[in-house]
Order: sequence, then structure tokens, then C-alpha cells
Amino acid sequence: MKLHLLIPSRTALTAMCGVAFLLGSVTFRANADAWDKKTILTVNQTIQVRDTVLEPGQYVFKLLNSSSDRHIVQIFNADQNHVYATMLAIPKQRMEPTGDTQFTFWETPAGTARALRAWYYPGDTIGQEFPYPKHLNEVAMVGTRTTPALAPPEPVTQPAEPEPNVQQQAATRDEDRDRSAEQQPVEIAENSPPPAPAPTPAPAAEPQPSSQPAQELPKTSSPYPLVGISGGILLGLYGFLRLKRLA
Repeated sequence: MKLHLLIPSRTALTAMCGVAFLLGSVTFRANADAWDKKTILTVNQTIQVRDTVLEPGQYVFKLLNSSSDRHIVQIFNADQNHVYATMLAIPKQRMEPTGDTQFTFWETPAGTARALRAWYYPGDTIGQEFPYPKHLNEVAMVGTRTTPALAPPEPVTQPAEPEPNVQQQAATRDEDRDRSAEQQPVEIAENSPPPAPAPTPAPAAEPQPSSQPAQELPKTSSPYPLVGISGGILLGLYGFLRLKRLA
């Protein structure tokens, strides 16, 4: 009885070697990513990591290949051929790990870019925290010293003025008068004798009514003209009668 030894063909050997190489590369890739924590971050707005400003685009976050310090973060472009920043982060712990990458941000003043605060790799409870940007601290300090813009004043309805109280106004006037009298300077009497009073003029004598009857005014007209006129009339009458008799 002959035993036939099964020898794999060249094609099968090549395929097996390829599969082994792929499995090895995948294992190495997973170990490498777990070591350097490579994470791809895509942003659609401007952000800042400490004092480094990142415009919208795609970036790669990795830990520096160092076994002594596992909190040195490097930020690359998408092709990983340019390093934007290498910075020292602070270890930050979270209560429960998650299965995906997590980024948190600081609160920044209005009108400024968002600031990255922490980066957690999937499955890790210890992440990388980035300090608050220094220039934002200066902006916040300047903002507290400057006076904020005032909002337009809201219309205020003034209450109706109360009707004047006559008694209260009279009492107020009396109090003002008393207060002004108290504030007037007090004259201090001196020992000098008072000036002599001026002589009082004698009262004019009133005219006494006269008991004698009022005297009649003398007559200034004369009766002689009347006598002359009467004589002329009589002469004329006499002449008229004489002429009538002669006729």
C-alpha cells in the first residue's frame, strides 16, 4: 500500500502567505493605534487647541512615541506630513469609558473660536486635557474691565401726579417761613441810648362853622338902563297918539 503525501501547490502557498501577512499587518496596525491613540478629527468651523488655531478641515491627533510621558499630543494634517503643534496635555479621568472617541470643549466668549478641552480615546478612562487658551483669558479680563453695551431703555410709564393738597402746601409754607425766620441773623441790643424822637407837628386847626348868616353879595347891576328903555317906549307911544290925533 502506497501512501501519497499531499504537497500544497505554489498557488495555495502564496495565498496562505498573503493571508498571514494581512493578519499580521492588521494586528500591528491595531497595536500601533492603541499605542499612539491615532484619531481623525474633522471640523466644519474654526477651533483652537490651547493657542493653536485650526481652520475647518481634517486633522490627525496622535500621542508622541514616548514611553516616559504618555500625554504629549501631536496634531497633524490629513496626510500626516505636517505637524501643526506638539503640546503637553494634562491627564483627565472620566467615570465611565465609551466605545467611541469623545471631544469636549471649553466655554468661550461670544465671537471667538471654540476651544478644545479634552480628548478621550475609545475604551480609555484617562484622557488628555488641554488648558484654556491664554489669549482668551486676556480677552475675558479686558471684557470685565470694559463697560458692557447698554440695552435700549424700555419705555417707563410714569405714575400720575397726585393732586396738590392745599392743607399740606399751607403747612409746608408755614414750616418754610418758620425756618427762614430762624435762619435770619439776630440783632444784639447795644447799651447806646435810643435816638430822640422827632417833634410831633401840631395838628392843623379845623375851620369852625360860622353862626352868622351868610351875607348877600352886593348887587352890581344898575336900574338906569331899564328906566331909559321904559321912557323911550312911552315917548314913542305919545308921539304915535299925537300924530293920530292931528290926522
